[in-house]
Amino acid sequence: MTRPLGLLLLLLMHSTVYAQKTSGIEPEKSPSLIKTIDSLNKLVEETYVSAPYEARVRAEHALLLSEKIKYNEGTGAAFLNLGHVYWSQSYYPISLFYFNSALNYLPKNKPLLLAHCYSSIGRAYTDLQNYSKAIKNLDIAARFAGHDPKMLAEVYNERSFVYARLKQYDKGIALAKLAMQLSRTVNDQPAICILYSRLANAYRLKGQYQQAVAYSDTALQMSYIVNNRRLRAISFIERAVIYNSLNQFDKAVDLAKKGAALSDSIGVMDGISSAYKTMAYSFEQKHDMVQSLAYQKKYTQALDSVSAANKRKSTELIQSYFELNSRLNAIAAVEEKAGQYREKIHLQKVIIITLLISLLVVILALSVTYYLYKQKRVLNNRMRKQHKALLIQKELIEDQSANLANINNLKDKLLAVIGHDLRTPLANLNSILRLYNTRVLSDDEVQDLMKEIEPVVQGAELTLSNLLEWAGSQIKGVNLEASAVDIYLIGNEIGRIFSYLFQQKNIRFENMALPGMCVQADERHVKVVLSNLVSNAIKFTGNYGIISLLSTVDEGMVVISVNDTGNGIPAEKLGKLFSLNTKYTATGTSGEKGTGIGLFLCKELIEFNGGRLWVNSEVNRGSTFSFSLPLVTD
Repeated sequence: MTRPLGLLLLLLMHSTVYAQKTSGIEPEKSPSLIKTIDSLNKLVEETYVSAPYEARVRAEHALLLSEKIKYNEGTGAAFLNLGHVYWSQSYYPISLFYFNSALNYLPKNKPLLLAHCYSSIGRAYTDLQNYSKAIKNLDIAARFAGHDPKMLAEVYNERSFVYARLKQYDKGIALAKLAMQLSRTVNDQPAICILYSRLANAYRLKGQYQQAVAYSDTALQMSYIVNNRRLRAISFIERAVIYNSLNQFDKAVDLAKKGAALSDSIGVMDGISSAYKTMAYSFEQKHDMVQSLAYQKKYTQALDSVSAANKRKSTELIQSYFELNSRLNAIAAVEEKAGQYREKIHLQKVIIITLLISLLVVILALSVTYYLYKQKRVLNNRMRKQHKALLIQKELIEDQSANLANINNLKDKLLAVIGHDLRTPLANLNSILRLYNTRVLSDDEVQDLMKEIEPVVQGAELTLSNLLEWAGSQIKGVNLEASAVDIYLIGNEIGRIFSYLFQQKNIRFENMALPGMCVQADERHVKVVLSNLVSNAIKFTGNYGIISLLSTVDEGMVVISVNDTGNGIPAEKLGKLFSLNTKYTATGTSGEKGTGIGLFLCKELIEFNGGRLWVNSEVNRGSTFSFSLPLVTD
């Protein structure tokens, strides 16, 4: 992903330079606006480890303001802060993009600012395990830092982390202690807090757990003082790993849970995945394989989430950059045309005044004045038209932005459903196979687990069918292949498909549809609708319940109903059942979960076939989902 991103970055930077060169007008650098931008950037730098989401919004605002007035130092600082935000949330490739973007704008006469940027790049490469590039950038940072104790402490701090990763623990500890001395001379409390965490990590890796616990305690206490929530989450997890090494697994689980919760609240993906991995190991050592497998699955999902988020963030980053550059080009073009019009109008006024003063050529002056007046009117009309066109273009851009947001929401929903509801059964199957291959589980235990996971796989198959059907209807439109469909026969087929799930809950399925009574519809659509309705009925019907399929004829339409004796639906929730934007999902009687897309798809398919779908429900008495389709007459 790095190479295509780099090529796109070159194109974007080229476009930005082109926009700056063609504008022809230097924006006014208001001192008050510059002060506002500097304040925003400083606030982001102080809060990105405690409130990354709010910090990102402020950094983006500072970037737009800086670009508007061509304040390069503000732009560079905003890019640098955006890199810090994404680094704090473990999106290291994205953070590298912003750090390198910052280097194009940071002033060359501020070496400490450049040193901080190269140090941040080195830290990101360390997290990406590219230690050669990390050392290279930290060397550059050290040259720019000169003799400044605070900046040198930051560089030594990051170098110590690299050496710890390279298992050169003594060298890393020596550098961390040197950085600690320098930080204390300038009373840099946030840096001191991080250095305690570095030392705890190094001593743990060396196996000196007493020193590791002491330094970890100090780092945890100081994280509250400096309000570094990211470091606090990492410290919880570091302590949990130490307790695992000391065979104190219960303490390790408690601390890892705290670290996972705090990491999740501020979006630190590395912290979440590390916490899950630590808990999986703890439960494995406690011989609690169920919990160990559960947290191993969460760990796998967290890693997949980071990968997907990096891809999504990269796409959004490129899209946002293109949109910003397009707006800047549009503004520059409008400003250039406006300047040309102002120059022409000014010239015309000068000519008119000159002709009026020239009384010796009154007739010629009047003619020229009238002509220039007409030209002025034409230019004014053109400017009004340009202004009107600009307003129309603005409205179109806003509409397109809304459409893109809707499409992005649809994409996020599809990715979320696929990533969660379809990956989980596969992860469970993979875990069972791994346990079977390693002889942890016997053949009988594997068979029992396979029986338990069969409904989950069937649910995933239904979810995939729904997604494919719905995505196809959204992209290509629905292709109806209407035929005579016997509801009674479809009911028998549904009964066979869900027979295992009926047996699991001891549910009695009654096919009371009228035999031989056919509807005019697409058979595939009818099967999808009935599968969804019966699946939902099973989900919300308890043990020894009854699910019935009925059909009646009403004024040339066949009304098909799926009735259950389950939990029922509250009246205030009925209006949310068939809407994608206000979907209603609930947990089934056995903990089953849904995606919220099934009923919306059913409603669309029934309406495409000329019918309608409705529901009647009473809490604790059950629900009846009914739909109508045209009756086939001889």
